[in-house]
Amino acid sequence: MKENIPDKVINRLTLYHCILQDYIAKKDEYISSKQIASLLHIDDSQVRKDINILNNSGKSRVGYNVKDLKISIESTLGFSKTKRAYIIGAGNLGTALANYDNFANYGLNIVSLFDNDPDKIGREINNKKILDIKDLPVYVWQHYVDIVILTVPVQYAQKIADFLVNTGIKYIWNFTPAVLNVPQDVQVWNENLMGNFLQFTYDIK
Repeated sequence: MKENIPDKVINRLTLYHCILQDYIAKKDEYISSKQIASLLHIDDSQVRKDINILNNSGKSRVGYNVKDLKISIESTLGFSKTKRAYIIGAGNLGTALANYDNFANYGLNIVSLFDNDPDKIGREINNKKILDIKDLPVYVWQHYVDIVILTVPVQYAQKIADFLVNTGIKYIWNFTPAVLNVPQDVQVWNENLMGNFLQFTYDIK
């Protein structure tokens, strides 16, 4: 992924990618910036500006080749490089994420889940085995992973984060509402579900 692309642009490019997949399924060959903009309720000049980052030029009065634009987004955002991930916490949210097969289309391979519940350990979710959290350091050492997805209850989030850091994990996708305290060389992406919900519903009276 190019480091100089702002997060908001990356977010929009992933939405464009979803639209392009739908167009390919419908066997549409071209798409215009206006068509993309109308589906996302944004200005078409913003769409053109975003696509210019990809060095992908469309045809006047025709638009962008759907397949070529999709490949450009995938190449720019690094979809082609598969990232291996563990889910920490096999509760409702962890289970839902493990069952979401579309992650593979974006280069994310969820290998397995970890939990401390004896009733869950040994079971499989979507062909992904639930393993004992105590064994995580061994698995990290034996099988390289890029990311852990944290879905444990909030009261255990920091303790588990400390444990993850000590095993050598450098990237944490945090689905808990906890603000994690980690060393500077560890990157955390907070998936603020409630914050996103409140932003979405702020104007609802």
